[in-house]
Amino acid sequence: MEKAFVAQRVANKLFATEEAVDAAMVEATELMTEMLKARKDVGVSTVFGDEAAAKLVEAIKALGEARTAMVGVHGELNEAKLRLGIRTKLTGPDKPHQPQDAIVMSNKAARAS
Repeated sequence: MEKAFVAQRVANKLFATEEAVDAAMVEATELMTEMLKARKDVGVSTVFGDEAAAKLVEAIKALGEARTAMVGVHGELNEAKLRLGIRTKLTGPDKPHQPQDAIVMSNKAARAS
């Protein structure tokens, strides 16, 4: 199988994982917002729900660490791609999509030069 196709398959999973971590961070921070609003709306003390809020802060911190780790994974996979001789820029959800033929042609052109 063409290396560029295999690399694109891995890149697709990488991009999806990065998106999932970002989406989880958004959901968790929105949950915190709702929890704080709910406490105020029902008129209870800041002590009420404090343990839950503290645990959510821990979860958000862990998601931030996961995001940082995924940035590291992205860099490492980019280096691996270059070591394999793949010079093609791989596409993802936030990048304009190249047809697969263009990826292969770009890869072959890079090897020829």
